[in-house]
Amino acid sequence: MIDDRPLQPLLHDLVPTLAAPTSALSGPDGQIRARGVQGVFHADARIVSLAILRLDGREPEAIGHSAAGPGATRFVSVARWLGDAIPDPTIRVDRLRRVRPGTLEEEIRLISTASFPVSTTVTVEVASDLAPIELVKSGRADTDPTKSGDVTKFPPRGDISVRVEGLSRSVTLEPGQTVSLRWSATVDDPNAVMWPGSGNFGKPAVRSGDRRVERLVAQSLDDLTALRLTTPDDDGDVFLGAGVPWYLTLFGRDSLWAARMMLPLGTDLAMSTLRVLARRQGVKVDPETGEAPGKIMHELRRSDVDVPGTLPAAYYGTIDATLLWISLLHDAWRWGHDPDEVEALLPALESALGWLSEHADADGDGFLEYLDTTGRGLANQGWKDSFDAVRFHDGTIATGPIALAEVQGYAYRAALDGAALLDAYGKEGGDRWRRYADEMADRFRKAFWVGPYPALALDGNKRPVDSLTSNIGHLLGTGMLSEEEESRVAGALGGTAMSGAYGLRTMSADDRGFAPLSYHCGSVWAHDTAIVAAGLARAGHGETALHLFDGLLTAAEAFGFRLPELYGGDARDTLTRPVAYPAACHPQAWSAAAAILMLAAWVGIEPDVPSGRVRLRPLPGAPTVTGLRIAGRPVSFDGSTLTGLPDGVSVTLADAEGRGSVQQ
Repeated sequence: MIDDRPLQPLLHDLVPTLAAPTSALSGPDGQIRARGVQGVFHADARIVSLAILRLDGREPEAIGHSAAGPGATRFVSVARWLGDAIPDPTIRVDRLRRVRPGTLEEEIRLISTASFPVSTTVTVEVASDLAPIELVKSGRADTDPTKSGDVTKFPPRGDISVRVEGLSRSVTLEPGQTVSLRWSATVDDPNAVMWPGSGNFGKPAVRSGDRRVERLVAQSLDDLTALRLTTPDDDGDVFLGAGVPWYLTLFGRDSLWAARMMLPLGTDLAMSTLRVLARRQGVKVDPETGEAPGKIMHELRRSDVDVPGTLPAAYYGTIDATLLWISLLHDAWRWGHDPDEVEALLPALESALGWLSEHADADGDGFLEYLDTTGRGLANQGWKDSFDAVRFHDGTIATGPIALAEVQGYAYRAALDGAALLDAYGKEGGDRWRRYADEMADRFRKAFWVGPYPALALDGNKRPVDSLTSNIGHLLGTGMLSEEEESRVAGALGGTAMSGAYGLRTMSADDRGFAPLSYHCGSVWAHDTAIVAAGLARAGHGETALHLFDGLLTAAEAFGFRLPELYGGDARDTLTRPVAYPAACHPQAWSAAAAILMLAAWVGIEPDVPSGRVRLRPLPGAPTVTGLRIAGRPVSFDGSTLTGLPDGVSVTLADAEGRGSVQQ
């Protein structure tokens, strides 16, 4: 019996071209075909569903493609039936695709090296269906949802106006001549929730003995530039859209993590992201949306499209975004952001701490847990949010409420970070939150440890979920674990079962639930690997951190230096390169930003500008970097020292054991 259920379209072999909130996805040949998720999307609507280039009614043969900078891709093909009758192609077709917010433009360049004049008719067949991205993702966008099985356009949407100018032209190429033709598509979408963001990230100059580092940083910054977004309601405050194509919008967790990873290049992105999310901070208890007072939202979508089975337009189903918001505000302050701008967000900080004390622990056991009571929200609400992400060692899926290990670490860190800010600005409550952190560490130690490492979570019956996962790596560097406990975690994560792939596996290969192509139970996520590697470096386990860095760099090279959302967790000694996860988004904000976190962790830089010091603990082989920023000032690292620091800030250079001395 044939299973004809709708399937989510695959992404791994599609080529994205992006200038948020507009993105184009095509095959490697540059053709946009009316299937899957191919098309040009703007603010969650597909404005071009077909764009097929032909010469004399035939498709040219693709031979390659390459990124051509932010928002641009070049596709190269040949028309071997034209020109000289020799093995070498003499008619080449270069297709330069440029995306700007609301606009797709293509230049078709025909290049002849033939020995005689060549005539041909060039056409680009185009179409638009205005399919909502939610339907495209579900695999149901090939049919009109209002009819039964008809392949047609979706019902007209009066708020969106699309103008597509295709191409049909006859040309004659003289020997050695190049002819350029153009076509374009534009959209006017006055009700779009997402608008293009402006401004620039600093682009550091990186030099390393491993050239992969330089190429990864360069491509990542191009992708991050293209992922900038704002909204009509945010006065130009910029944040990073989570990823292409499904998540090109505001995501609390993703946007916060990406901004946090980008702090070494400046604090402006962090502060604007914090402000955008603070404006949408929860004010009431609403089980349907997951909202609660002080809570930071999970996801924002347009409200004028109603697709059955999708989340509310403003959805708050996240257990960790509020904690990450608190710590990002603290970290931006530590990196030297304007104290007055930090102070302006203290009311939101106090509200976020209020959520932590009043709403995060539903059953009063001292741990943060989640449970979707509606049946329409996310079953799992940590960063591993697939329905089967929380499994016992024997493969059994845990039932909720779920208290995740890393979330307790985030809460510990958020309490201390919140206390530091309250103290710095003369607010009350610092001692209370330090006590909370101490008590959390004690509770965690008693409830979560299952032998040599902590459990992934506690299930609804308070049983430790005893699988070995990358989640526990997020505890490293938080301060919640003792030095001996960090060593045990590092040992568990550094073994082959966890670190034997091209990065850190999300689940140990020794667990029954492990599968290399499971979304959260065996795959490798770049951001997860970078976060854990940075924690390992900070905890003094540099060798393991460098092994994970090498895995990321090897994967980056395999994927054209554009790290995808995730990839397969197959062993290095089985495959010479990682396998693509077929539904992985790319580019993805926190995957791209992982390159900057890796760079900072390798250099070992930890500023505390309010205290007038920077801790420096470089790992072996650390790149030299010019253009890092501390307190708005460009600083340089030459392999051992920092130069260009603000007045009154000194460096503590730590050795491998963490001991330090002041460097003038």
